Amino acid sequence: MTQENQNPSPESENPEVEQQATASADSIEPKTPEQEIADLNQKLAEMQDNFLRAKAEGENIRRRAVEDIAKAHKFAIESFAEHLVPVTDSLYAALGAEAVDAKAFKEGLEITLKQLLSAFEKGRLTEINPAVGDKFDPHHHQAIASVPSEQDSNTVVSVLQRGYSISDRILRPALVTVSAPK
Repeated sequence: MTQENQNPSPESENPEVEQQATASADSIEPKTPEQEIADLNQKLAEMQDNFLRAKAEGENIRRRAVEDIAKAHKFAIESFAEHLVPVTDSLYAALGAEAVDAKAFKEGLEITLKQLLSAFEKGRLTEINPAVGDKFDPHHHQAIASVPSEQDSNTVVSVLQRGYSISDRILRPALVTVSAPK
C-alpha cells in the first residue's frame, strides 16, 4: 500500500463536510452596495418605528400621570367630606327642632360635637389642646400673651383656641397664654 491509501485525506472521507464548506463560502459572498444600503435602510426604518413607539408610550405615561395627579388634587378631600356630611345633617336637625329645654339642646350639641370629632379622627385631623402647666412648644402653640404666674416660666397658663394638625402637619397652632419669666 502506498502512503496515500494509508492516510486518506479528510475531504475524501466526508463529502458532506465539503459540501457545507462550499455552501457557507457561497453564502458569505459580498453584498453589493445597493443590497447593503437596502438592508441598512430597512434597519433604520425599524429603529425609527421603535423609537417613535417608545416616545409615544412615554408621552402617554406622562399624560396619564398628570391626569392622575389632577384627579388626586381635585378629590383629595372627598373622603373627609363624606365624614362631615352626617354632622351637617345633625346640625340642620337641631336647628329645625322645637326648643324644648336648654339641657336637651346641650345634649344634642354634645352628640353632634362627638360626631364632628369622630369625623376629624377618620380624616386624620387631630386636636391640639395643651393642658395648663404644659411646656410651651412653638411648633404646636402660638403664644398670644405672656402673663405673670406662679407656674414655671414658658408654660401654658390658658388655652384661648385649640389647634389642629393633619397627619403631624400643623394646620393651626393652639393659641395660648404663657407664664412670664420670673
